[in-house]
Amino acid sequence: MGDTVARTWAARGVTADEAVSAIKPGMKVFVHGAAATPTPLLEALVRQPHLTGVTLYHLHTAGPAPFVEPGQRERFRSVSLFAGAPVRRALEDGEADFMPIFLSDIPALFLSGRIALDVALLQLSPPDAHGYCTLGTSVDAALAAALSAGTIVAEINERMPRTLGNSAVPMSRIQAFTHTDRALHEHAPSRPSPIDDAIGEQVAALVEDGATLQMGIGAIPDAALRRLRGKHDLGIHTEMFSDGVVDLVEAGAVTNRHKQVHAGRIVTSFVVGSERLYRFVHDNPSVEFHPCDRTNDTSLIRKNPRVVAINSALEVDLSGQVVADSIGFRIYSGIGGQMDFIRGAALSPQGKPIIALPSTAAGGSMSRIVTSIKPGAGVVTTRGHVHWVVTEYGAVNLFGLTLRQRAERLIAIAHPDMRGELRREFAAARHMTVGSPAAN
Repeated sequence: MGDTVARTWAARGVTADEAVSAIKPGMKVFVHGAAATPTPLLEALVRQPHLTGVTLYHLHTAGPAPFVEPGQRERFRSVSLFAGAPVRRALEDGEADFMPIFLSDIPALFLSGRIALDVALLQLSPPDAHGYCTLGTSVDAALAAALSAGTIVAEINERMPRTLGNSAVPMSRIQAFTHTDRALHEHAPSRPSPIDDAIGEQVAALVEDGATLQMGIGAIPDAALRRLRGKHDLGIHTEMFSDGVVDLVEAGAVTNRHKQVHAGRIVTSFVVGSERLYRFVHDNPSVEFHPCDRTNDTSLIRKNPRVVAINSALEVDLSGQVVADSIGFRIYSGIGGQMDFIRGAALSPQGKPIIALPSTAAGGSMSRIVTSIKPGAGVVTTRGHVHWVVTEYGAVNLFGLTLRQRAERLIAIAHPDMRGELRREFAAARHMTVGSPAAN
């Protein structure tokens, strides 16, 4: 029977327009994201003139987002659970919606029926001999969508890697699919600036042999990872990773030997990077993909030793509040898994939760270390949860410090040109003065 499935499945494929005909006006639809964004199906969706009132739930998508283009608002309502670049303008213009939510909580939205999905729009790997496709590069909340939606409409892409762990979707659950052979959306490794390199060096100095790493994507995580190739017995338990982890594996720095959860294996929820990364995860038994309510489960994260969680921020105020999803009222990204891992790392034996950011923005004219956050900005990591904060000027640990001590430490790693003004503003706001100690 398995051989029959393997030989005949492709003949059932239809055009993208035929596949999305299962979607009707007023339906609630989950859209697979990141490298797994089913672009041909999204393009076909907006070509259907009869569709109106369709709500699209998604994390960050890659490539074009035709559903938020001008004139589509009455037809499609985008709801970002984590906003990416394609939808930021629509969010700013009020043409789309944003839901602040922990990444670990998203699967329960669908599985509980609080958001009752009609359709899951997915990109899958080809089925194996047993008739199982996989969610490929993004399991995250997509598995919950696949399990709870009444209908699955898929793009089955010959180039989508087959990923292991908890990522299987049976062909029998797919109502309609289009068969493609196209390159996945890629995110090329970033070229760090001198500032990124300086921050990466500060972060890398905090990572001990045997640590379990969580990191995001971007110039600062890439710069930090490049400096870890001489470390020993590192582990990976993260919500996502990119090409930098492949470099560490090939250098022999990652063994996952000391992990307590899925020992000996890299654990992730999704990956974004280059074709090299996608080849690395394809059918690789040392890499397990799990839904984000497992990878980001604080009770599991804390079981691993020396968890180092490396996350970014847009601004940090002098009390330690971390803004990571918005610039004032403008939505930039989302809560994501930052709080899940900041807390998990804090509870891990000898763990280190890290917020890493450049000291300035806007070409050096604006400090990211601020006396108070911008009106409308959202606090992602509270000042009660924050520990390490790192800029190119140093690394400071705020845990157990008073407001005055926190201000002293944070001003010490702000840009030198901004420190005097920060001291004056803090004195005016708190009616206390701070000195200028060296960062520690």
